[in-house]
Amino acid sequence: MKIRVGYDISYDCAQPVPMIVMLNIHYSRAADVIKPDHMRTDPYVPLRFYRDSFGNWCTRLVAPPGRIRLTTDEIVHDSGLPEPAFPFAIQHPIEDLPNDALLFLLGSRYCETDRLSPAAWSMFGHVEGWARVQAICDFVHQHVSFGYHHARPNRTAWETFNERVGVCRDFAHLALTLCRCTNIPARYCTGYLGDIGVPADPNQMDFSGWFEVYLDNQWHVFDARHNARRIGRILIAYGRDAADVAISNTFGPNRLAGFRVWTDQVRSDGSTDAVPSTETIYASSNGDRWELIQDTVNSRAFVRHKANESSGGHETDVSIDDFMRRNGSGPEHAALRHLISTRASAG
Repeated sequence: MKIRVGYDISYDCAQPVPMIVMLNIHYSRAADVIKPDHMRTDPYVPLRFYRDSFGNWCTRLVAPPGRIRLTTDEIVHDSGLPEPAFPFAIQHPIEDLPNDALLFLLGSRYCETDRLSPAAWSMFGHVEGWARVQAICDFVHQHVSFGYHHARPNRTAWETFNERVGVCRDFAHLALTLCRCTNIPARYCTGYLGDIGVPADPNQMDFSGWFEVYLDNQWHVFDARHNARRIGRILIAYGRDAADVAISNTFGPNRLAGFRVWTDQVRSDGSTDAVPSTETIYASSNGDRWELIQDTVNSRAFVRHKANESSGGHETDVSIDDFMRRNGSGPEHAALRHLISTRASAG
């Protein structure tokens, strides 16, 4: 199976803002990446790369004043099979765990093992290994109500346990904390998870949060929010909790101006249900922007005009023919003609 994944994220910055972003597919899936995993920026800025202490790929950049857009669109190979289950996987005594797993037994920013240990042992002390982790997932899945309107960036596992609401990261934080409390190493994961093999979620696509546990000498995926073995999960990064794998850390005033994520199975004819691709045609000095929208699913392309914030920030869509007929002598029209001629010569 081939899966098309990507993102289109924009920030408005009042001044130059250094950023660290964590958006590349994890190195463990590098052999599965068919279409290169390259981040593009608009406007162009130099990018620098490094691996953090967990091995996750990180990108450094300095966003200029104004709007910056980060995008990628890639194809990844996947087995197309649900994640395997190992119901007889054993739990290791602490003294037998590898050194690099011990960190994932400890409390962290969003995972208060000290507060949850009494409840964890009371509820799950009677089972071990895979059965214990599954019992924890069953509990969290039933105990916590999911909803994007419940999202709060600083909610901890203890607060999720008591408030009983949250989003996928809160489900993962609570479940992995209960695992750590009962001596099972557990780490937080983030990445792509589309609606492949399950009914489509009507909510807008987002990056997903889940967790992994160390049992029987290897790491295993669990997902307390969905509580099911899924198809097409693609890891971006893992760490102690969400603080270690934030998609962006920014060091200056900014505002998130746009956010889209897609994860879609590529059909045999090469099509997907992915969101239309967007490419900036022209940006004026007063903040107006013109974008070329290409909707491959519905076989159409059009121009979207985004007015600047001071004039209301309204968006207007118009066909390419109408756009060129309406006072087609402006710089935005020249930019579109250049783009079209470039594509034609490249094809």
